[in-house]
Formats: sequence, C-alpha cells, structure tokens
Amino acid sequence: MTAAPPNAPETRRIEALLPPETALACEAAGAAKAGRDEIALLVLGLLAGAFIALGAVFMTVVLTGAGELPWGVARLLAGIAFSLGLILVIVGGAELFTGDSLMIVACASRRITVGALLRAWSLVYIGNIGGAVGTTALVFLAGQHGFADGAVGKMALTIASSKAALPTVQLFFLAVLCNVLVCLAVWMSFGARSIADKVMVIVPPVAAFVAAGFEHSIANMYLLPYGLAIKAWAGPEFWTAIGQNAATYSALTTTSALHNIIVATLGNLVGGSLMVGAIYWFVYLRRRT
Repeated sequence: MTAAPPNAPETRRIEALLPPETALACEAAGAAKAGRDEIALLVLGLLAGAFIALGAVFMTVVLTGAGELPWGVARLLAGIAFSLGLILVIVGGAELFTGDSLMIVACASRRITVGALLRAWSLVYIGNIGGAVGTTALVFLAGQHGFADGAVGKMALTIASSKAALPTVQLFFLAVLCNVLVCLAVWMSFGARSIADKVMVIVPPVAAFVAAGFEHSIANMYLLPYGLAIKAWAGPEFWTAIGQNAATYSALTTTSALHNIIVATLGNLVGGSLMVGAIYWFVYLRRRT
C-alpha cells in the first residue's frame, strides 16, 4: 500500500455515524452541556423556548382553515410545520429541556455528576419558559390572533382548550410518547454530518408526534399561555368575528394550563431519559463504565 504524502489533506468522512459512534457523540455532548456556565445555559434555553414557540406559531397557522382536509392529513401538515422549532434548536445551537433528557447518557457514563445534570436541566428549563412565554407576549401584541377574521385566534384557543382538558394519566403517557420521538430525532442528529442530514432526520419524528397528538411540555409553554392571553385580553371585535365568547373555553384556565405543563414535563423526562437515553447507554456504553 502506498503511503499518503506528508502534506496530503485529510480525507473527510461523509457518511453518518454508526449507532455506537452516535452514543459516544451523545455522551460527549452531554458532558459539554453540563460544563457551560449558568448564563450560557439560560440564554441558550431562552433561544430554544422561543424557537419551539415559533414552530408552534407556524403549526397554528397551518391548521387554521384546514378543517376541510382529512383529520390525519391536517395533522401531518401541522407536524411538518412544527418541525421548524426543533430544526432551529439543533441547527441554530440552542438548549431544549426535552432534548437534553439525553444528558442522562453522560451521567450514566460518569462523565458528569447527578448534581451537574440537575443544574443543567433546571437552568435550561427556566430558559425555555422565558423564551416560550416571551414569544407568547410578542405574538399576542402583534395581533396575530385577529388574522383571517379571527380564525387564527380561534384555532389557538381550540388547541389550548383541548390540551387543558386532558386528564392526568392520559396526558402523562402522551408526553412520554412525545419525547421518545423528540429524543430519537435529537439522537439521530448527533450522527448526521451535514445540515441537510440533520433536517432530514428531525422532520419525520417531530411530524409524527404532532400528527399523533402527543404532548410536548415546551411547546405547551407557548400554546397554553397564548390561548389564555387571547381569552383574557382579546377585544370584543375578535369575539364578534368568531361568533363566540370567552365562556366557550371554560376548560382553559391558569390552573389547567399549569397542570398540563407539569404533567407533560414529567412524562417528557421519562420518555426521553429512560426510554431513549438510558436504553442506548445500556446497549452501547455500559461496558465502558
């Protein structure tokens, strides 16, 4: 075999990482996230909350007026639109609590401590809340709920009200299933080599969880407050345009919104950390510890 010249350029590997290599990449990413300072985690969490909220804005618009389509087709289109949020998070380099459930891999490998894991999760979660709620305020002040003669706001109220009415047990398992798919999307993105590859592996799982009606806690930090804001502060012209009043959405309250977000958070954490991260660690990395 002829040796390469000393100054020959390194050959770049362009194919995706194999699953064992993806596990190592996930472990290294978890360790790097835990090593970030508090301000960085908060700001990156803020960005991710805003990005997911923007995906939810896009989803709401796509669903508006889609009633004539078959239910599944409308949900699929909504899911593809919502994928924008996770694409922005992964490609744009932000920190999302649900995706960061995979940091359990680094913890199980003893690359980070439990304390470091909880610190990162807490800071990112707080940042996600700020980004999602801040985007809620901006979208409401922009008056988007009045678009299409109030149809956009009516759809936002319908989405929020249906989420607020979910019973605890059903909500929990919908959230577990949601973050299994979200974390599989994030997991596959670790193995992707290019931006196009990352987008291609993100869209199908995210579109699937939205189409299936699963529950994402960070998305709900936008969808539920936005519905509450419309219910509380939309002007009389809005209610006249849609032919309803605030009493129509009696299930949508601050208490029911908080219930949804808390239960969905717990379900997301179980689905992502135990049903994806822990399983992949057990298969590919447990013999290294």
